[in-house]
Amino acid sequence: MSRAEQPSRRTVLAAAVAAAVAGGAVPATAAAVPAAGTGTADTDRAAARPVDYRAWTTFQDWRSGTVRGARPVAGVRPGVVIGTPAGTTEYTDPHTGTTAAWEYATWTSPVHRLAVPATEVIASWNAHTPSGTWIQVELKGTYSDGTDTPWYVMGRWAAGDQDIKRTSVDDQGDGRSSIWTDTFSIDDASTGLRLATYRLRLTLHRRPGTRTTPTVWRLGAMGSDVPDRFTVPASTPGLARELRVPRYSQEIHKGQYPEYDNGGEAWCSPTSSQMIIEYWGGRLTEEQLAWVDPSYADPQVCHAARYTYDHQYAGCGNWPFNAAYAATFKDLQGVVTRLGSLTDLETLIAAGIPAITSQSFLDKELTGAGYGTSGHLMTVIGFTADGDVIANDPASDDNASVRRVYRRREWENIWLRTKRYNASGKVVSGTGGVCYLYFPARPSARQRKALEAVGVR
Repeated sequence: MSRAEQPSRRTVLAAAVAAAVAGGAVPATAAAVPAAGTGTADTDRAAARPVDYRAWTTFQDWRSGTVRGARPVAGVRPGVVIGTPAGTTEYTDPHTGTTAAWEYATWTSPVHRLAVPATEVIASWNAHTPSGTWIQVELKGTYSDGTDTPWYVMGRWAAGDQDIKRTSVDDQGDGRSSIWTDTFSIDDASTGLRLATYRLRLTLHRRPGTRTTPTVWRLGAMGSDVPDRFTVPASTPGLARELRVPRYSQEIHKGQYPEYDNGGEAWCSPTSSQMIIEYWGGRLTEEQLAWVDPSYADPQVCHAARYTYDHQYAGCGNWPFNAAYAATFKDLQGVVTRLGSLTDLETLIAAGIPAITSQSFLDKELTGAGYGTSGHLMTVIGFTADGDVIANDPASDDNASVRRVYRRREWENIWLRTKRYNASGKVVSGTGGVCYLYFPARPSARQRKALEAVGVR
Protein backbone atom coordinates (compact mmCIF):
# COMPACT_ATOMS: atom_id res chain seq x y z
CA MET A 1 0.00 0.00 0.00
CA SER A 2 1.27 3.45 -0.84
CA ARG A 3 1.64 5.76 2.10
CA ALA A 4 -1.74 7.36 2.71
CA GLU A 5 -2.33 10.48 0.64
CA GLN A 6 1.27 10.96 -0.45
CA PRO A 7 1.70 11.66 -4.17
CA SER A 8 2.23 8.47 -6.17
CA ARG A 9 3.26 7.79 -9.76
CA ARG A 10 -0.42 7.00 -10.37
CA THR A 11 -1.26 10.57 -9.36
CA VAL A 12 1.40 11.85 -11.75
CA LEU A 13 0.05 9.59 -14.48
CA ALA A 14 -3.14 11.63 -14.79
CA ALA A 15 -1.72 15.02 -13.84
CA ALA A 16 -2.63 16.60 -17.15
CA VAL A 17 -6.20 15.35 -16.91
CA ALA A 18 -6.51 16.47 -13.30
CA ALA A 19 -5.20 19.92 -14.17
CA ALA A 20 -7.71 20.22 -16.98
CA VAL A 21 -10.57 19.26 -14.71
CA ALA A 22 -9.44 21.65 -11.98
CA GLY A 23 -9.37 24.40 -14.57
CA GLY A 24 -12.87 23.60 -15.77
CA ALA A 25 -11.98 21.77 -18.96
CA VAL A 26 -13.41 18.35 -19.67
CA PRO A 27 -11.26 16.04 -21.83
CA ALA A 28 -12.81 15.01 -25.10
CA THR A 29 -13.60 11.36 -25.61
CA ALA A 30 -12.38 9.26 -28.48
CA ALA A 31 -14.41 8.09 -31.43
CA ALA A 32 -17.87 6.88 -30.50
CA VAL A 33 -18.14 3.35 -29.17
CA PRO A 34 -20.81 1.17 -30.83
CA ALA A 35 -24.08 1.23 -28.93
CA ALA A 36 -25.14 -1.67 -26.76
CA GLY A 37 -28.26 -3.66 -27.42
CA THR A 38 -27.20 -4.95 -30.83
CA GLY A 39 -26.08 -8.49 -30.06
CA THR A 40 -25.47 -10.98 -27.29
CA ALA A 41 -24.83 -9.89 -23.71
CA ASP A 42 -21.11 -10.62 -24.09
CA THR A 43 -20.74 -8.76 -27.40
CA ASP A 44 -22.73 -5.80 -26.08
CA ARG A 45 -20.49 -5.64 -23.03
CA ALA A 46 -17.35 -5.84 -25.20
CA ALA A 47 -18.69 -3.08 -27.49
CA ALA A 48 -19.33 -0.79 -24.53
CA ARG A 49 -15.93 -1.38 -22.90
CA PRO A 50 -13.49 1.45 -23.72
CA VAL A 51 -10.59 -1.01 -23.68
CA ASP A 52 -8.69 -2.92 -26.37
CA TYR A 53 -6.40 -5.75 -25.21
CA ARG A 54 -4.38 -7.50 -27.94
CA ALA A 55 -1.80 -10.23 -27.40
CA TRP A 56 0.46 -12.37 -29.57
CA THR A 57 0.54 -15.93 -28.21
CA THR A 58 0.10 -18.51 -30.98
CA PHE A 59 2.63 -19.90 -33.44
CA GLN A 60 0.72 -18.11 -36.20
CA ASP A 61 0.94 -14.88 -34.20
CA TRP A 62 4.71 -15.20 -33.83
CA ARG A 63 5.09 -16.00 -37.52
CA SER A 64 3.16 -12.82 -38.39
CA GLY A 65 5.87 -10.59 -36.93
CA THR A 66 9.07 -9.25 -38.48
CA VAL A 67 12.25 -10.89 -37.22
CA ARG A 68 15.92 -9.92 -37.12
CA GLY A 69 17.73 -12.93 -35.71
CA ALA A 70 14.68 -14.18 -33.79
CA ARG A 71 12.83 -17.40 -34.52
CA PRO A 72 9.26 -18.49 -33.73
CA VAL A 73 8.97 -21.89 -32.07
CA ALA A 74 5.97 -24.19 -32.01
CA GLY A 75 4.90 -26.54 -29.23
CA VAL A 76 2.43 -26.70 -26.38
CA ARG A 77 3.32 -23.11 -25.54
CA PRO A 78 4.49 -21.37 -28.73
CA GLY A 79 6.92 -18.48 -28.45
CA VAL A 80 9.86 -16.64 -29.93
CA VAL A 81 13.57 -17.22 -29.22
CA ILE A 82 16.98 -16.13 -30.46
CA GLY A 83 17.89 -17.98 -33.65
CA THR A 84 21.00 -16.54 -35.27
CA PRO A 85 21.69 -13.25 -33.45
CA ALA A 86 21.29 -10.06 -35.46
CA GLY A 87 24.40 -8.61 -33.85
CA THR A 88 26.07 -7.57 -30.61
CA THR A 89 25.35 -4.45 -28.58
CA GLU A 90 26.65 -2.93 -25.37
CA TYR A 91 24.35 -2.06 -22.47
CA THR A 92 25.38 0.01 -19.47
CA ASP A 93 23.15 -0.83 -16.55
CA PRO A 94 22.14 2.52 -15.02
CA HIS A 95 21.69 0.93 -11.60
CA THR A 96 25.10 -0.77 -11.35
CA GLY A 97 27.23 1.20 -13.84
CA THR A 98 28.34 -2.08 -15.41
CA THR A 99 28.79 -2.17 -19.18
CA ALA A 100 28.56 -5.54 -20.90
CA ALA A 101 28.23 -6.89 -24.44
CA TRP A 102 25.09 -8.80 -25.43
CA GLU A 103 24.05 -10.67 -28.52
CA TYR A 104 20.55 -9.70 -29.57
CA ALA A 105 17.65 -10.55 -31.85
CA THR A 106 14.38 -8.72 -32.43
CA TRP A 107 10.75 -9.55 -33.13
CA THR A 108 8.38 -6.76 -34.16
CA SER A 109 4.62 -7.19 -34.19
CA PRO A 110 2.38 -6.23 -37.07
CA VAL A 111 0.65 -2.88 -36.71
CA HIS A 112 -2.37 -3.20 -34.42
CA ARG A 113 -5.21 -0.75 -34.99
CA LEU A 114 -6.88 -0.03 -31.70
CA ALA A 115 -10.62 -0.63 -31.64
CA VAL A 116 -10.63 2.11 -29.00
CA PRO A 117 -8.25 4.97 -29.89
CA ALA A 118 -6.36 5.26 -26.64
CA THR A 119 -5.21 7.82 -24.10
CA GLU A 120 -3.23 5.12 -22.27
CA VAL A 121 -1.47 1.89 -23.25
CA ILE A 122 0.12 -0.66 -20.92
CA ALA A 123 2.19 -3.52 -22.32
CA SER A 124 2.64 -6.86 -20.54
CA TRP A 125 4.55 -10.04 -21.33
CA ASN A 126 5.26 -13.60 -20.18
CA ALA A 127 8.76 -14.95 -20.65
CA HIS A 128 11.46 -17.34 -19.48
CA THR A 129 14.84 -15.63 -19.04
CA PRO A 130 17.48 -18.10 -17.87
CA SER A 131 20.71 -16.80 -16.35
CA GLY A 132 22.65 -14.74 -18.88
CA THR A 133 19.57 -13.44 -20.72
CA TRP A 134 17.07 -10.57 -20.60
CA ILE A 135 14.47 -8.82 -22.75
CA GLN A 136 13.41 -5.32 -23.69
CA VAL A 137 9.86 -4.37 -24.74
CA GLU A 138 9.20 -1.23 -26.79
CA LEU A 139 6.13 0.46 -28.27
CA LYS A 140 5.80 2.75 -31.29
CA GLY A 141 2.45 4.18 -32.32
CA THR A 142 0.65 6.44 -34.72
CA TYR A 143 -1.51 9.25 -33.37
CA SER A 144 -5.03 9.98 -34.56
CA ASP A 145 -3.64 12.87 -36.65
CA GLY A 146 -1.37 10.49 -38.60
CA THR A 147 1.96 11.39 -36.98
CA ASP A 148 4.16 8.87 -35.19
CA THR A 149 5.51 8.46 -31.69
CA PRO A 150 9.13 7.54 -31.09
CA TRP A 151 10.02 4.02 -30.01
CA TYR A 152 9.30 4.01 -26.28
CA VAL A 153 10.89 1.53 -23.87
CA MET A 154 8.11 -0.11 -21.84
CA GLY A 155 10.47 -2.20 -19.74
CA ARG A 156 13.81 -3.97 -19.49
CA TRP A 157 13.15 -7.21 -17.71
CA ALA A 158 14.71 -10.38 -16.42
CA ALA A 159 13.26 -12.88 -13.99
CA GLY A 160 16.44 -12.66 -11.91
CA ASP A 161 18.48 -9.67 -10.81
CA GLN A 162 22.08 -10.79 -11.35
CA ASP A 163 22.56 -10.02 -15.07
CA ILE A 164 20.73 -6.69 -15.22
CA LYS A 165 18.52 -4.80 -12.81
CA ARG A 166 14.97 -4.93 -14.17
CA THR A 167 13.90 -1.40 -14.84
CA SER A 168 11.46 1.04 -16.32
CA VAL A 169 12.90 4.04 -18.16
CA ASP A 170 12.12 7.64 -17.16
CA ASP A 171 12.18 10.88 -19.17
CA GLN A 172 10.60 9.50 -22.33
CA GLY A 173 8.28 11.81 -24.25
CA ASP A 174 7.80 13.78 -27.46
CA GLY A 175 5.74 16.71 -26.17
CA ARG A 176 2.50 14.89 -26.96
CA SER A 177 2.82 11.67 -24.99
CA SER A 178 4.99 10.35 -22.19
CA ILE A 179 5.88 7.10 -20.47
CA TRP A 180 5.01 7.08 -16.77
CA THR A 181 6.86 4.05 -15.41
CA ASP A 182 4.84 1.31 -17.16
CA THR A 183 2.16 3.37 -18.93
CA PHE A 184 2.06 5.24 -22.24
CA SER A 185 -0.09 8.33 -21.69
CA ILE A 186 -1.33 11.12 -23.94
CA ASP A 187 -0.11 14.32 -22.30
CA ASP A 188 -3.31 16.34 -22.80
CA ALA A 189 -6.37 14.22 -23.47
CA SER A 190 -8.57 17.34 -23.69
CA THR A 191 -7.13 18.06 -27.17
CA GLY A 192 -8.82 14.95 -28.53
CA LEU A 193 -5.46 13.45 -29.57
CA ARG A 194 -5.41 9.66 -29.25
CA LEU A 195 -3.15 6.75 -30.15
CA ALA A 196 -4.72 5.05 -33.16
CA THR A 197 -2.28 2.18 -33.82
CA TYR A 198 0.82 0.64 -32.30
CA ARG A 199 3.53 -1.95 -32.83
CA LEU A 200 5.47 -3.76 -30.13
CA ARG A 201 9.14 -4.60 -30.55
CA LEU A 202 10.77 -7.30 -28.50
CA THR A 203 14.57 -7.46 -28.19
CA LEU A 204 16.02 -10.69 -26.82
CA HIS A 205 19.51 -10.57 -25.29
CA ARG A 206 22.06 -13.19 -24.28
CA ARG A 207 25.72 -13.30 -23.36
CA PRO A 208 27.93 -13.59 -26.46
CA GLY A 209 29.09 -17.04 -27.47
CA THR A 210 26.38 -18.92 -25.58
CA ARG A 211 23.40 -20.83 -26.91
CA THR A 212 21.07 -19.80 -24.10
CA THR A 213 18.02 -17.82 -25.12
CA PRO A 214 15.06 -16.08 -23.58
CA THR A 215 11.69 -17.46 -24.62
CA VAL A 216 8.68 -15.15 -24.82
CA TRP A 217 5.26 -16.83 -24.83
CA ARG A 218 2.93 -13.85 -24.58
CA LEU A 219 3.37 -10.24 -25.61
CA GLY A 220 0.48 -7.81 -25.60
CA ALA A 221 -0.85 -4.42 -24.68
CA MET A 222 -4.01 -2.89 -23.30
CA GLY A 223 -5.11 0.40 -24.84
CA SER A 224 -7.92 2.36 -23.22
CA ASP A 225 -9.85 5.61 -23.24
CA VAL A 226 -11.83 5.47 -20.02
CA PRO A 227 -14.20 8.45 -19.71
CA ASP A 228 -13.37 10.97 -17.00
CA ARG A 229 -15.60 10.32 -14.01
CA PHE A 230 -15.81 10.82 -10.28
CA THR A 231 -18.57 8.21 -9.99
CA VAL A 232 -19.67 5.21 -12.02
CA PRO A 233 -23.07 3.58 -12.50
CA ALA A 234 -23.94 0.88 -9.99
CA SER A 235 -23.99 -2.68 -11.26
CA THR A 236 -26.58 -5.25 -10.23
CA PRO A 237 -25.33 -8.12 -8.04
CA GLY A 238 -25.33 -11.40 -9.91
CA LEU A 239 -23.14 -13.92 -8.12
CA ALA A 240 -22.50 -15.32 -4.65
CA ARG A 241 -19.24 -17.30 -4.56
CA GLU A 242 -15.94 -17.23 -2.71
CA LEU A 243 -12.65 -18.70 -3.93
CA ARG A 244 -10.18 -20.24 -1.48
CA VAL A 245 -7.21 -17.99 -2.02
CA PRO A 246 -4.27 -17.95 0.45
CA ARG A 247 -4.15 -14.93 2.75
CA TYR A 248 -0.97 -12.92 3.29
CA SER A 249 -0.43 -9.64 5.09
CA GLN A 250 2.12 -7.14 3.82
CA GLU A 251 2.14 -5.41 7.20
CA ILE A 252 3.95 -8.24 9.01
CA HIS A 253 6.90 -7.50 6.70
CA LYS A 254 7.37 -3.88 7.77
CA GLY A 255 11.06 -3.06 7.91
CA GLN A 256 12.15 -6.25 6.16
CA TYR A 257 14.49 -5.75 3.18
CA PRO A 258 14.11 -1.96 3.04
CA GLU A 259 16.16 -1.94 -0.17
CA TYR A 260 12.93 -3.06 -1.85
CA ASP A 261 10.82 0.08 -1.37
CA ASN A 262 11.23 0.38 2.39
CA GLY A 263 9.93 -3.08 3.21
CA GLY A 264 6.50 -4.64 3.56
CA GLU A 265 4.60 -1.41 4.13
CA ALA A 266 4.76 -0.86 0.35
CA TRP A 267 4.40 -4.48 -0.78
CA CYS A 268 0.70 -4.63 -1.60
CA SER A 269 1.36 -5.60 -5.22
CA PRO A 270 3.79 -8.53 -4.73
CA THR A 271 1.81 -9.74 -1.70
CA SER A 272 -1.37 -9.84 -3.78
CA SER A 273 0.53 -11.51 -6.62
CA GLN A 274 1.84 -14.22 -4.32
CA MET A 275 -1.65 -14.97 -3.02
CA ILE A 276 -3.01 -15.71 -6.49
CA ILE A 277 0.12 -17.52 -7.67
CA GLU A 278 -0.28 -19.94 -4.78
CA TYR A 279 -4.01 -20.24 -5.44
CA TRP A 280 -3.03 -21.67 -8.83
CA GLY A 281 -0.49 -24.00 -7.23
CA GLY A 282 2.69 -21.97 -7.72
CA ARG A 283 5.30 -22.79 -5.09
CA LEU A 284 8.84 -21.65 -4.38
CA THR A 285 11.52 -24.15 -3.43
CA GLU A 286 13.68 -24.06 -0.32
CA GLU A 287 16.61 -23.24 -2.57
CA GLN A 288 14.80 -20.24 -4.05
CA LEU A 289 13.95 -18.97 -0.57
CA ALA A 290 17.37 -19.65 0.97
CA TRP A 291 18.37 -15.96 0.76
CA VAL A 292 15.50 -14.88 3.05
CA ASP A 293 16.16 -14.47 6.79
CA PRO A 294 14.79 -17.72 8.30
CA SER A 295 13.19 -15.77 11.17
CA TYR A 296 10.78 -14.05 8.75
CA ALA A 297 7.29 -15.47 8.32
CA ASP A 298 6.00 -16.04 4.78
CA PRO A 299 9.39 -15.74 3.06
CA GLN A 300 7.67 -16.13 -0.31
CA VAL A 301 6.30 -12.59 0.09
CA CYS A 302 9.84 -11.25 0.51
CA HIS A 303 10.81 -13.20 -2.60
CA ALA A 304 7.92 -11.72 -4.60
CA ALA A 305 8.96 -8.21 -3.54
CA ARG A 306 12.55 -8.74 -4.65
CA TYR A 307 11.60 -10.25 -8.00
CA THR A 308 8.98 -7.65 -8.92
CA TYR A 309 11.13 -4.70 -7.87
CA ASP A 310 11.64 -1.98 -10.49
CA HIS A 311 15.00 -0.35 -9.84
CA GLN A 312 14.07 2.91 -11.57
CA TYR A 313 10.60 3.32 -10.07
CA ALA A 314 12.15 2.13 -6.79
CA GLY A 315 9.09 0.08 -5.95
CA CYS A 316 7.35 -3.25 -6.35
CA GLY A 317 4.21 -1.84 -7.97
CA ASN A 318 5.20 -1.95 -11.64
CA TRP A 319 2.10 -3.58 -13.10
CA PRO A 320 3.65 -5.59 -15.99
CA PHE A 321 6.59 -6.65 -13.83
CA ASN A 322 4.12 -8.30 -11.46
CA ALA A 323 2.33 -10.06 -14.32
CA ALA A 324 5.68 -11.23 -15.71
CA TYR A 325 6.69 -12.52 -12.27
CA ALA A 326 3.51 -14.60 -12.06
CA ALA A 327 4.31 -16.16 -15.43
CA THR A 328 7.69 -17.38 -14.18
CA PHE A 329 5.75 -20.06 -12.30
CA LYS A 330 5.04 -23.25 -14.21
CA ASP A 331 1.98 -23.14 -16.46
CA LEU A 332 0.82 -19.67 -15.43
CA GLN A 333 0.04 -16.61 -17.54
CA GLY A 334 -0.32 -13.01 -16.41
CA VAL A 335 -1.77 -9.94 -18.10
CA VAL A 336 -2.54 -6.33 -17.21
CA THR A 337 -5.87 -4.98 -18.43
CA ARG A 338 -8.87 -2.89 -17.43
CA LEU A 339 -12.34 -4.15 -16.58
CA GLY A 340 -15.58 -2.22 -16.83
CA SER A 341 -17.70 -3.24 -13.86
CA LEU A 342 -18.13 -5.66 -10.99
CA THR A 343 -20.13 -7.74 -13.47
CA ASP A 344 -16.83 -8.43 -15.25
CA LEU A 345 -15.27 -9.52 -11.96
CA GLU A 346 -18.28 -11.75 -11.24
CA THR A 347 -17.79 -13.41 -14.62
CA LEU A 348 -14.19 -14.24 -13.71
CA ILE A 349 -14.98 -15.40 -10.16
CA ALA A 350 -17.70 -17.70 -11.52
CA ALA A 351 -15.00 -19.38 -13.63
CA GLY A 352 -12.66 -19.66 -10.64
CA ILE A 353 -10.38 -16.76 -11.63
CA PRO A 354 -9.55 -14.21 -8.88
CA ALA A 355 -8.23 -10.76 -9.82
CA ILE A 356 -5.83 -8.17 -8.42
CA THR A 357 -7.32 -4.69 -8.55
CA SER A 358 -5.83 -1.22 -8.12
CA GLN A 359 -7.70 1.54 -6.29
CA SER A 360 -7.18 4.77 -4.31
CA PHE A 361 -9.46 6.34 -1.70
CA LEU A 362 -9.89 8.34 1.47
CA ASP A 363 -10.44 6.34 4.65
CA LYS A 364 -14.07 7.57 4.80
CA GLU A 365 -14.78 6.27 1.28
CA LEU A 366 -14.35 2.56 2.04
CA THR A 367 -16.15 1.39 5.15
CA GLY A 368 -14.09 -1.03 7.21
CA ALA A 369 -10.76 -0.40 5.52
CA GLY A 370 -9.39 1.76 8.30
CA TYR A 371 -6.96 3.61 6.05
CA GLY A 372 -6.74 5.88 3.03
CA THR A 373 -4.34 5.43 0.14
CA SER A 374 -3.11 7.09 -3.03
CA GLY A 375 -2.68 3.66 -4.61
CA HIS A 376 -3.25 0.15 -3.32
CA LEU A 377 -3.59 -3.39 -4.70
CA MET A 378 -5.87 -6.04 -3.26
CA THR A 379 -7.18 -9.41 -4.39
CA VAL A 380 -10.87 -9.93 -5.20
CA ILE A 381 -11.82 -13.48 -4.29
CA GLY A 382 -15.62 -13.45 -4.34
CA PHE A 383 -18.98 -11.88 -3.60
CA THR A 384 -21.48 -12.26 -0.77
CA ALA A 385 -25.17 -13.08 -1.25
CA ASP A 386 -25.85 -9.32 -1.12
CA GLY A 387 -23.28 -8.66 -3.83
CA ASP A 388 -20.65 -7.14 -1.56
CA VAL A 389 -16.99 -7.63 -2.49
CA ILE A 390 -14.91 -10.23 -0.67
CA ALA A 391 -11.27 -9.18 -0.88
CA ASN A 392 -7.98 -10.42 0.46
CA ASP A 393 -6.61 -7.05 1.52
CA PRO A 394 -2.87 -7.26 2.26
CA ALA A 395 -3.04 -3.97 4.22
CA SER A 396 -4.06 -5.95 7.29
CA ASP A 397 -2.34 -6.42 10.63
CA ASP A 398 -1.86 -10.16 10.17
CA ASN A 399 -2.80 -13.03 7.87
CA ALA A 400 -5.90 -13.88 9.90
CA SER A 401 -7.42 -10.45 9.22
CA VAL A 402 -6.65 -10.29 5.50
CA ARG A 403 -10.13 -11.43 4.40
CA ARG A 404 -12.42 -8.41 4.23
CA VAL A 405 -15.94 -7.71 3.01
CA TYR A 406 -16.39 -4.29 1.44
CA ARG A 407 -19.64 -2.61 0.45
CA ARG A 408 -20.30 -3.18 -3.21
CA ARG A 409 -21.23 0.37 -4.14
CA GLU A 410 -18.27 1.94 -2.34
CA TRP A 411 -15.77 -0.54 -3.67
CA GLU A 412 -16.98 -0.42 -7.28
CA ASN A 413 -16.74 3.36 -7.36
CA ILE A 414 -13.25 3.69 -5.89
CA TRP A 415 -11.94 1.07 -8.32
CA LEU A 416 -13.53 2.32 -11.54
CA ARG A 417 -13.41 6.08 -11.24
CA THR A 418 -10.67 8.04 -12.98
CA LYS A 419 -10.80 11.16 -10.78
CA ARG A 420 -11.21 11.77 -7.07
CA TYR A 421 -10.59 14.36 -4.39
CA ASN A 422 -7.73 13.78 -2.00
CA ALA A 423 -7.68 14.81 1.66
CA SER A 424 -6.67 18.36 0.68
CA GLY A 425 -9.58 18.70 -1.73
CA LYS A 426 -7.33 18.52 -4.78
CA VAL A 427 -8.43 16.61 -7.87
CA VAL A 428 -6.15 13.60 -8.40
CA SER A 429 -6.33 10.44 -10.46
CA GLY A 430 -8.10 7.14 -10.02
CA THR A 431 -7.03 3.96 -11.76
CA GLY A 432 -10.12 3.38 -13.91
CA GLY A 433 -10.53 -0.36 -13.43
CA VAL A 434 -6.94 -1.56 -13.79
CA CYS A 435 -6.34 -5.16 -12.76
CA TYR A 436 -3.89 -8.03 -13.10
CA LEU A 437 -5.27 -11.38 -14.20
CA TYR A 438 -3.28 -14.58 -13.60
CA PHE A 439 -4.62 -17.82 -15.08
CA PRO A 440 -3.47 -21.21 -16.40
CA ALA A 441 -1.35 -21.43 -19.54
CA ARG A 442 -3.97 -23.88 -20.81
CA PRO A 443 -7.26 -22.55 -19.40
CA SER A 444 -10.34 -24.73 -19.30
CA ALA A 445 -13.18 -24.03 -21.73
CA ARG A 446 -15.09 -22.23 -18.96
CA GLN A 447 -12.07 -20.15 -18.00
CA ARG A 448 -11.36 -19.30 -21.62
CA LYS A 449 -14.95 -18.16 -22.15
CA ALA A 450 -14.80 -15.95 -19.03
CA LEU A 451 -11.52 -14.38 -20.12
CA GLU A 452 -12.88 -13.74 -23.63
CA ALA A 453 -15.94 -12.11 -22.08
CA VAL A 454 -13.68 -9.51 -20.43
CA GLY A 455 -11.56 -9.00 -23.53
CA VAL A 456 -8.57 -11.26 -22.79
CA ARG A 457 -7.51 -13.91 -25.29
